[in-house]
Amino acid sequence: MFLRPRRPLLGAAMLGGAALAGRASQRASYREQEQEQRLDSLEREAAAPAAAPAAAPAAAPAAAPSEPSLVSQLKQLSDLKAAGALSAEEFDAAKQKLLAG
Repeated sequence: MFLRPRRPLLGAAMLGGAALAGRASQRASYREQEQEQRLDSLEREAAAPAAAPAAAPAAAPAAAPSEPSLVSQLKQLSDLKAAGALSAEEFDAAKQKLLAG
């Protein structure tokens, strides 16, 4: 029967490598957990201001302007044109109507 020679250093190196791989995966999982926590906190911060303005207009309906300003109306027209809802001719006609009236 053939006995193969033992290699204790090779076995130790293999075990040490497995331990290092375990630590690396643990660090990666910690980084992922930290990233998830940061994303959750950012989402909560973004949701909190969005909820606050929704309550403000209901509290002061009399403070709303009776007519939007010319600049805001032109901006809305520009946004509609950029979104493709208005053609160039429709945009020009609506712009002329706003400027004339």
